[in-house]
Formats: sequence, C-alpha cells, structure tokens
Amino acid sequence: MSRTALRNVLAHKARLLMTAVSVMLGVAFVSGTLVFSDTLGTAFKNQSAKSYAHVAVAISSNASGSNVGGGIRPKARGLAAGKGFTQQTLDKISKLPGVASAVGRVSGFAGAADSKGKLIGNGWSNTGANFAPGPDGKDPRYTFVAGSGPAQTGDVALDKDTAAKGGFHVGDPVEVATNGPVKTYTVTGIFTTDDGAVTAGGSLVLFDTASAQQMYLSPGHFQEITAAGAKGASQQQILEEVKQLLPKDGTADTQTGKQLADAQAKQIEDSFSVMSTMLMVFAAIALFVGIFLIANTFTMLVAQRTKELALLRALGASRRQITCSVLTEAFIVGATASAAGLALGVAIASGLHTAMSGFGAKVPAGPLIIASTTVVAACAVGVLITMLAAWLPARRAARIPPVAAMTSAELPASAKSLLLRNTIGVILTGGSAGLVVAGAANGDSSGRWPVGIGAFLLLIGLIVLTPLLSRPVLAVVRPPLARAFGVCGNLAARNAHRNPRRTAATASALAIGLTLITGLSVLGVSIGRSLDKATVGNLSADYMVRMAGGMPLDPSVANEISKVGGVTAATALELAYIDIGGKISAVTAADPRGLAETVQVSMVTESRSPQKALAEGKVLVENKTAKSRGWKTGDVVRVSYPDGTKAEVTIGGTFADNLVLSPVVMSDSLLAPHMGKPEVPQVLVKTAGGASAKMAQAIADGLGNNPALSVMDRQKIRNTFGGLINNMLTLMYGLLGMSLIIAALGVVNTLAMSVFERRREIGMLRAIGLERGRVKRMIRLEAVVISLFGAVSGVALGLFIAWATGRTISADLQGYVMVLPWDRIAIFLGLSALVGILAAVWPTRRAARLDVLDAIKIS
Repeated sequence: MSRTALRNVLAHKARLLMTAVSVMLGVAFVSGTLVFSDTLGTAFKNQSAKSYAHVAVAISSNASGSNVGGGIRPKARGLAAGKGFTQQTLDKISKLPGVASAVGRVSGFAGAADSKGKLIGNGWSNTGANFAPGPDGKDPRYTFVAGSGPAQTGDVALDKDTAAKGGFHVGDPVEVATNGPVKTYTVTGIFTTDDGAVTAGGSLVLFDTASAQQMYLSPGHFQEITAAGAKGASQQQILEEVKQLLPKDGTADTQTGKQLADAQAKQIEDSFSVMSTMLMVFAAIALFVGIFLIANTFTMLVAQRTKELALLRALGASRRQITCSVLTEAFIVGATASAAGLALGVAIASGLHTAMSGFGAKVPAGPLIIASTTVVAACAVGVLITMLAAWLPARRAARIPPVAAMTSAELPASAKSLLLRNTIGVILTGGSAGLVVAGAANGDSSGRWPVGIGAFLLLIGLIVLTPLLSRPVLAVVRPPLARAFGVCGNLAARNAHRNPRRTAATASALAIGLTLITGLSVLGVSIGRSLDKATVGNLSADYMVRMAGGMPLDPSVANEISKVGGVTAATALELAYIDIGGKISAVTAADPRGLAETVQVSMVTESRSPQKALAEGKVLVENKTAKSRGWKTGDVVRVSYPDGTKAEVTIGGTFADNLVLSPVVMSDSLLAPHMGKPEVPQVLVKTAGGASAKMAQAIADGLGNNPALSVMDRQKIRNTFGGLINNMLTLMYGLLGMSLIIAALGVVNTLAMSVFERRREIGMLRAIGLERGRVKRMIRLEAVVISLFGAVSGVALGLFIAWATGRTISADLQGYVMVLPWDRIAIFLGLSALVGILAAVWPTRRAARLDVLDAIKIS
C-alpha cells in the first residue's frame, strides 16, 4: 500500500502541486517568522552583551519624574530634586573597593541636519549624549575612526553612519537640533559604538559633559552612573556596595551590566515583535485557508480513483489500509511541502533582514539562526495540517463499496451526512451569532472577548453551513445568468449547484479572506474617521508644531512663534502627570485664552465657557474619566503636585472626548509654581489668514528652520493621527492577499474536478454542437459564480463582525460611527470575480480540448 501511495503521488503531480503550494506558503510564514525572531534575538543579545561588557553596575535616576507618593523627594542622599545624581555621589561610587572606575552619563534628543537642512534619522532614534573620557582620554563606549571626542562647548562627535549620510568629516561645521534652538557645531571626531540603540539604526551626537548637562539636565548632575569592576570583583558584590550609597525611597534603580544588556536586547527585540506576530497570524490564516484546498484536492483524487480503490477493496484491502494509503499520500505531500516551505521561510527571514536595512533599521551582523525547534515546528505544522485536511477524504475513500463503486464515477454524499452537517452548522452559527450580539450589546471592552470568540466560531459555523446556503443563493443566481448568457449561464449555475459540498469548500476559502479584509477595512476606515473627528474636528488652530520622535519642545517655542507676522495665537500644551484624587492622571496645562482660540472644547455638564472656568483656577475633566472616577461638576478633589505640594482643586465642568487634550485640563498658571521646566509636546498655532505654504515657511523661519521641528497643517495632522491605521491596512491587504492566492488555487481544483466528473456530459454537449468557445464560457461563469458566492458571504460576515467589534470600542473612542467603504467593498468583489476568471484559464482549456469520442464512450 505504501508503494501504491507513492505511485499515486507521482501520477498526480500537477494537482498535488497546488496543494503543496498552499502548505508551503503557510509553513514559509511560520518558519520565516521563527528564524527571523531567533536571528534578531541572538544578534541583539550578543551586541548588547558586547556593548555593556565594560559595565559591572549601572545606576539610573528616576528622580526627574513624578511618583505616586506625591511628587519628588528633595535631595535624598546624593540625589538633587529632579536633577539626578550629584558629582559627589559619582566620586563616592568611584572610591568603592570593588569599583575600578565610574562614569556619569546624561542623554536626550539631538539630531544632525544634512546639507539640505533635513534631519538625519527618523526622530525617535536620534540621541545626544556626553563624551566621558577617562584618565587616558578615551571613553570605553566609543571607538574613534577619525579625530577625537568633544572637549569643549561647540564641539561634537558623530557616529560613523550619521557622518556618512551627511557627508561630514572632522573639522566640518554641522547644524545640530535639540529641543531648543538649532546651533552650529564643529565635528571633532567620528566614532563607532556597540550601543544597541545605534546599531539598531539610531544616530548619536556626542557633546562635552558640561554642555550635555546644561541641555539635558542641570550643571553638575548625571542621569546615570556606570561602574566598571575591579579585577576579581563580581557584579553582584559591586551592586550590593553601590546600594549602600543610594536612597531607599525608589528614586534610584540599580542593575548589573548583564541585566542591563539583557534588558536592552529585549527592548530592541520587542520593537520588532509586532512584525513577527503579524507574520505568525497570517501563517495561521494561510494554513487555515489551505485546509479547504487540501481537502478538495484529495476529494478529487479519491473521486478519480474510485474504480482503482474499489478494485483494491475487492482484492482484499481493508478499509484501514485504504485510509492509511490516502493519509500516506498526504504525509508525502505535507513533508515535501514543509521542506520547501522551510527553505522559503529562511529566504523570507533573510529578505526581512535586508528590507530592515533598507528602511534604516540596522541589525547587527551574524548568521541566520535555524534552530532545531524551528525545523521540527515547521515540518510538524505542514505535515499535520495536510494529514488533518486529508482525513475526511481518506475516510470517504475507505467507505467505497467494492462492487457498487466499480460502476460509479463518484460516491455522492449521503443525504444523512448533509443533514447532520446542516444541523451542526445551524446550531453553531446561531449560538456563535448570539454570542457576538451579546458581546456587542455590552457596548464596552468587556464585550471584546465574547465578540472575538463568537466571531471565530461564527466563521467555523458559516463554513459548515455553506452547502445549505449555496442552494438558495445559486437558485436565485441561475435565472439572471440564463437570461444574460443563455445556455452557458444556465449550465454554469447548475454545475455550481450540483455538488454543494465542493462548491462550499471552495467558496469558504474565499469567504475567510474576504471576512478578514472587509472587517479590517470597515474598522480601519471607521476608526480613522472617528480619530479625525476627535483631533482635527476639535481644532480651531491652523497648525500644530511638534518635535521629531515625539520629544518635548523647548518652552520658548510658543513665544518665538507668536512673534511671526500673521500669527494670532500660539498656545503651548504642557503635559504633566499628577496625583489627582489618589491616582496618577495625565494633565494638559495651557493658557485659558490661547486654548479657547486654538481648541474647540465641547462642554458636557457646564454651560459656561471653558476659558472662564480655567481662568478661575478650576480644572476640566474629560466626561468618560469623570464618570469612571465618580466626579461631577463642583466636586473638590485632592491634588499632589510634582514638587510635593498638596492642594485641593474644584472641577469646573466635563468635556467630550478630545484626543488633542489629556483627560484633565488646567490653567498653566495653576501648574507652573509646582513644576520645573515644563514638558511641551506640541504648540497649536492660529493665523489671521489661515493655512498656506507661505505661512508654514514663515513659522519654520521663525524657529530657525530647526530640522527636528515639524510644522503640520490640518491635513498633515490628519495624516499623523490616521497614518498608522492606513499603513497597517496596507500591510494587511498585502499579507491577506496570500489567502486569495490559495483560494484561487482552490477554485482551479474545483473546476478541474468538475470538468473530470462531467467529461462525458461535456463530450455530449460538444457532439450536439456546443462550440469550444461556449464551453469555455460555461466553465468561466461557473468559476465567477463560485468566487462571488464566497466573496459575498465573506463581505456580509465581515460587516457583521466589524459592527460588533465597533460596538466594543465605541466607549473608548467617543463619536465612533461605523462607516461602510463601499468603494473598497466593490473592489473586493471585483477582485474576487477576477480571481474566478483567472482560476478558470487552465480548466477551460482542458474542457475545450476534450476529445469528443473519447469523452462519450461507454467504459
């Protein structure tokens, strides 16, 4: 039986190739994702270990931020309030027995501009730090390939890649942007480093220590201290010694060099985890869709070999042997496809490595890691999926009666089996639809799990129920097809209706892909529209000024913009995290008058203007937050400011959801006495003549053409908030396109089997005068009917799931309204029809070329 199975695989190479392709694609995604993740993890772990090889212990200060206890504790044992570590603390750590040397570090945002004044880098990865030389004049973190480190104010050193991108050499002037004014520096050196942030694609500008302290913290203070161990001293020993010099109030954190390296490697690796997760999800989708293609293929092979299998049964083969024979064929196909998928997955991982470099994200050099677990997982997934999908056709083959099957071209499904399937489908579909509706009825995040589980079960239920649904749908389609295309249209609808199991299996593959694509599209467009309403719709400002990478602006930016001609208001939106009512809350602080001119604050529970309430020293609270905290207008709540001051504030009103503002809004004059340097994420600008290219340039000129500053008009604001959703949708469309490719292969299989079963019928039609062209049209229309049936089912289910999911996020995104992108839905249906037409090319050619006499002869 094993030799028989191998012979059958070789005899049906072309048809099994389509099955192998679907398995190969799924396995390629799985193996590619695992190889990519293992390679990244190993590379960054080795790189980080090398980067921190000279660090025994790292001490970092979190004194510059707020804490739940009610503000910053002043000058606790070597920590200056909000200013990090003092030089005195650094000196004490340097003198510890187990410490060979200790270095103070400060860092923040800094980016070099190229010759065109554009920022080199993408903002979030642009970093500035201090050059901290030891007695030998070298800093162990950096290796200089030209020049030397900065020694005085006005000098900087650039990492090698940044210097190459900007064309800088030692002695050249370079404009460097920080969160303050752009300044021109002199390049004194070019270096390489093992710093993980730089090797991952970031840029680094080094300043002398005094300049870096002045820019990022305060003179004489450090954010971090790194200690190198003396010979024979363990990292844990040094850690215990250092802890004795630090406060016990949580304002300082300590880590060993190994812990620091592992944390950095994990942080960088996690930044790529979204890509790995998405690839794994689409691998699951590809394999799930491929199940229908595999099942269809083996069903077709069993039908073609009915007489052969019946003969084997007559010669003494048991049902178990027949089943094992078919499953052996599936094993051979699955193993072969898995091997090919593993090879393709390695190629995908290598391609992703190259693509990341093309997008500016560098990966440390190192070989591709193909772990044994990856090989086992890839092969196991491919083989098990193939054998699982072939199990039902194998059982069906084993039930072929030896005598009856010898005169039958195909063993039809029994009415009992279809009745059982339809009963299960109705129960499963009805129950899962009820679960989805129940989850949606909750109207908040608590309904997301019921909706998610219900949606998955509903998809399964639809697949089970599709044969029953196909009958009435195809019955409705047949009359218009007959009127439009005559005999060809009538026969096409009848042929699609003839075997509802196979039609359903093919349509289901398309339905799965269209369900996901439609649901994601509706959610993406609806969320984008809601975000647009909650951002641009709530702005009166013409421009928003932000720093690259989301870094805070210098407080002077608003004043500089207000000096530009034509600017009527420049409002700095300050951000702080304050303990309000015993819980840390994000707070926006702004000038009340400027806020009224640039932001439309829609009040919910107070009729007076928000400007007046803020001017009176009251706070405004976002309506959803007020409800969750049990607050109402007029309530007095306790506040603990960042400097430790405790006070009471009155809630002056609640406002509707506004993504431009934090959940709590107060006057900047109320917050200023309790803050040091304010954090300003953005400045809103209102102009007399409205937005124009000339005015945008005038604002940029007023800010010294800082390459790190972005002057965004309303359209750019819209793109900033909604761009991520559009990018995600584009990526998902591309990956979900794989499911359509697999579905197209399923249509090819279904049509090929239909042609095989009806070869005598097609021969008779040709004998009585049906031209080859009309035979092709009949097969082509059948493909389109099946494809559109699956597409319409998928679109309908996708809309239902999108509606339910939207209900669960509407509480978190006020103003959410489901938007139906009819243009995209029409494109999806059109592409589905095109899939049917293209999939019919080979079966139509085969049907048209049938030898008439050979087809109608009695065998």
